[in-house]
Formats: sequence, C-alpha cells, structure tokens
Amino acid sequence: MRMKPIEKPKGLKLRIAYSVMRKQLGKTPTPIKVLAARMPDSIKVTTTMYKVEKKVSLGEEFRFLVEYFTSSLNGCSFCMDIGKAFIVKSNYELGKFDEISHYRDSDLFTDREKAALAYVEELTKERHVSDSAFDNLKNLFSEKEIIEITYLVAVETFTNLSNIALGIGSDGLCEIALHSRNAEKRKEKTVNA
Repeated sequence: MRMKPIEKPKGLKLRIAYSVMRKQLGKTPTPIKVLAARMPDSIKVTTTMYKVEKKVSLGEEFRFLVEYFTSSLNGCSFCMDIGKAFIVKSNYELGKFDEISHYRDSDLFTDREKAALAYVEELTKERHVSDSAFDNLKNLFSEKEIIEITYLVAVETFTNLSNIALGIGSDGLCEIALHSRNAEKRKEKTVNA
C-alpha cells in the first residue's frame, strides 16, 4: 500500500462513514481509510454512483456478475474481495463467480449473461467494443439495459483504478462475510433444534 490508512479520521461525517462501513462489512474498508480520509468529498461522488448502480433493472445478481468480472479483468483484488462480500451477504452462491473466467464454456451462465460478459470483457480489455459484440448484446438486451451494463463497467473501472493506483489490496471482507453467514446458519440450527 502506498499510503498509510488513517485509522482515526477528523470530522463527524468521516467518523460516521467509518462506523457505518464497519457495521456493514465487519471492518472499515481500506479505501475509506486511505482515499476518503484524505478527500472526504469523494464520498459524495461514490455514494451517488452506488445509488444509481442499485437502481439498475438487470437485477442484483446480474449487477454483481458485471461488477465482479470487471474487477477481475482490471486486476483489482480489493474490489473482487468486497464484491464477493456483498455476494455472500446477499446469499448468492460463489460458484458462478469463481467460474467467471470460464463463462464462455460454463453451463452456469445463461446466454444473456455470456453475451453481457463478452461485452464487458472486450470493453474492459480493449477499451472499445466490436460491432459483433455490440450486435450480440442488442439481440438480448434493451437499449436501457445496454446503458446499464456500460455504466456498471465504467463505475467499477473508476473504483478499480483508484485502488490499483494506491496499492490497495484485499481486506479479507469476503472471509468476514462467510464467517458471519456460517455463524448465522449455526445459530439458526441451534434455535430450530
């Protein structure tokens, strides 16, 4: 990591942000302690982008697929980790996400998902999209959905680049989420026994 995390932020808004993230994820994520602690107004931008993301019509799991695949292609270990944490917290199985690099040959992915992931892959790796990839997308998605997929890639890439440039890696958030989910399951079994 290129900058030391600020563990005790100045200002009420930052202390609240630290607390909210700690409650939601089990710890305050490093990007908050590195980036937002030094540039608090960046929280407004990030919050706005994520509010828009949550409104996409494609569905939550589909959104997670696009975001996770974008992060994996960009090589952002922090974003892959936090993405998996949210996937676990939303009770989706990780198998599909673990197989995402083999989406073309996997039966776990629908034709729509494969077309979207091919588009995401080309856009992320090449920074442009061929007519054939776009036409394939147009055959399976509405114009609004194509805009949503493109938006998700753009926002995730923005976040990826911030973390990569600052040397921010995984925080172990997926492991925390898995541990929490397993503890809840054990608690449920005890209550139901």
